[in-house]
Amino acid sequence: MITVSGLTKHYGKRIAVDDLSFDVAAGRVTGFVGPNGAGKSTTMRMMVGLTRPDSGEVRCSGVRYRDLKSPARTIGAVLDARSMHPGRTARNHLRATAALSGIPGRRVDEVLAEVGLESAADQRAGKFSLGMRQRLALAGALLGDPEILLLDEPSNGLDPDGIRWLRDHLSAFAARGGTVFVSSHLISELSMFADDLVVVGGGRLIAAESLHAITARNDVCVVVQTPQPVRLVALLAERGHGAEATGDRVVVRDTTRAAVSQIAFDHGIRVLELTETSRSLEDSLLDMTRSAAEFASTPVTA
Repeated sequence: MITVSGLTKHYGKRIAVDDLSFDVAAGRVTGFVGPNGAGKSTTMRMMVGLTRPDSGEVRCSGVRYRDLKSPARTIGAVLDARSMHPGRTARNHLRATAALSGIPGRRVDEVLAEVGLESAADQRAGKFSLGMRQRLALAGALLGDPEILLLDEPSNGLDPDGIRWLRDHLSAFAARGGTVFVSSHLISELSMFADDLVVVGGGRLIAAESLHAITARNDVCVVVQTPQPVRLVALLAERGHGAEATGDRVVVRDTTRAAVSQIAFDHGIRVLELTETSRSLEDSLLDMTRSAAEFASTPVTA
């Protein structure tokens, strides 16, 4: 597992990361989320020794990154999908990376197959699309057969099939006991495979919880379409249910579809549509980080 303790980093008078502490569990996919300028990339760079913290430390299974005997066999990181020489072929890029890390050359063709780049192995990286560069960068991270994957926005540039492939690959990696720590702005996609979330804003920790714990706090509401909205609202109020009517639609909070359906049925109220919804994970995270957002947009009204 990864333990982050009291990480702090200043750039001049600006504080990028502010006393940040959290754990990343093995065998799980942990999403790292927050608005632009929240300190995510700086944190991830400090986790692999590319940026020196002003204070605090990161340990992987109890060992600091700089003390790892074979870093590439412990952590596979993708922090910038463009970090490859454009004149080298995909195969030669991986051969050079393997040689620098003392990894057998046979792993090159294995990881090219694993990320689906076998047919492009002898093409120059400078001709690759962003999605292909993402795959090549991930291949480089997998060379050492690491225990941990540390990925910064790995789905950028991937098409829908590529995003599904990445999701399945990371889930399978975690299922085998690996540790996955992945940042992403695609919250709806992340919600499909992350087990835990670390939420930051303004360089500070906002939440470090399971995905289930965060979504369980979302408000659930029932939406009813009926030609008798005023009467339904009155009946619901008598039973302590807060409800609002707009046109022929009634929104009821903190109850269930079955309860509302029973009230309508018992009083002969015709129901044209009855649905139960909850706020999305994206809405929850936006609320959590709104006060810490460096660049906040103004909601558009019709």
